[in-house]
Amino acid sequence: MTTVVLADDEVLLRSALASLLPLEGDITVLAEAADGASAVTATLAHRPDVLVVDLEMPGLRWMEAVADIRRVLPDQVVLMLTRHARPGVLRSALKLGVQGFASKAAEPAHIATVIAALHGGRRWIDQDVSAAAIVDDCPLTDRELEVLRVTRDGYSVAEIAGRLHLAPGTVRNYLSSAMQKTQTRTRHQAARYAHEHDWL
Repeated sequence: MTTVVLADDEVLLRSALASLLPLEGDITVLAEAADGASAVTATLAHRPDVLVVDLEMPGLRWMEAVADIRRVLPDQVVLMLTRHARPGVLRSALKLGVQGFASKAAEPAHIATVIAALHGGRRWIDQDVSAAAIVDDCPLTDRELEVLRVTRDGYSVAEIAGRLHLAPGTVRNYLSSAMQKTQTRTRHQAARYAHEHDWL
């Protein structure tokens, strides 16, 4: 039996997976979460074999949620579901130790297969996800992408520095470099440019 926590803000999709996954494999859904903070709470409380988490959830960002979980459960297996395989996202997820990447458009039977593979110690990246991520023409560094991701959430430079554990001056340097590379005038324009080019 493989135990799972499902984290997705789309109620219909989350409910459908919760109902269908047990029919497709030897899977028990222990809990459901609608945002990043709830995903952390549910995972730490239930300690599932696999956390299945949506890439685009409100509130606590997926990277912060996974990092928070891994501080307590360093071996937690994570499967990320996404509709958009942005090149920078796959790289960031792999660096965090995420073992699986699957399309949200996949059939429940396929997702169940991926869950079983991850529980068995394998890694899994869906072909369509990896194919999209191979094409990476992003000129921005990982740190520049990181500050732009947080910028998109509307935080000030001081707040970005606090969230990323960086000095405000360092954040300004990263933002200035990102603005130069994207030929934009403000950090918000740079973040929007990076998002539109599927770098975030």
